Amino acid sequence: MDETGTDRPAPKPAWYADAPVLRAFVVDANDGIVATAGLLEGFAGAGASDSVLVLAASAATIAGSLSIGGARWAEEAAERDAELVLAAEEAAQLAANPDDEIAELAAYWEGKGLTPDLALEVAGQLSAKDALAAQLESEHGIDAIPTRASTVRAGALAAVSFLVGAVVPLLVTLLVPVTLEAWAIVGAVVLSLALTSLVAWRSGHLSFGRVVARALTVGVGTVVVGYVAGHFLL
Repeated sequence: MDETGTDRPAPKPAWYADAPVLRAFVVDANDGIVATAGLLEGFAGAGASDSVLVLAASAATIAGSLSIGGARWAEEAAERDAELVLAAEEAAQLAANPDDEIAELAAYWEGKGLTPDLALEVAGQLSAKDALAAQLESEHGIDAIPTRASTVRAGALAAVSFLVGAVVPLLVTLLVPVTLEAWAIVGAVVLSLALTSLVAWRSGHLSFGRVVARALTVGVGTVVVGYVAGHFLL
């Protein structure tokens, strides 16, 4: 409640704008943790030597990071290409039939609950400011078309996030004696997933218990299956 006695929403914390980036980081970092740890547990279950485990962890870290980064960049670039095509089509329709497009935009706002007159006024004002942007948002849900640089940044962020996660089991193979590595990897997975779950919880209105439970179920389940597969399939 402000000084006038009016209830107002509490201001969002400074990190709120970065919440989607933090959540993306958590997802990709968890992939790095779980995928690399699961692979290492498979080798550990098969009785691999310390040098083999280090080699496997290094290969998984490098290949996984490049793979997920490239896949994310390709995904974002393809989405950008599709949105550019839609933008070109909408621009052509606006040039050919501007009145029809304003009528469509007015119908959209009328469907949102505005009166016909107000919907037409809103459509006219939005079209006067940026007709193409108004059409893209109402018809296709496109707020802004990403730039080439943003698609590259998305891929780089995914690669770095995976790398950060994969480094955890990699460090275990480097610092822990081979006889203890299987258990050490499990412990490192549990701890690191708990930390990334804390970041995910902090970045949005989520249930910390549920976030941790889901992450640990997938992570611990993966390393256990990997160990069992390596032990019995050798």
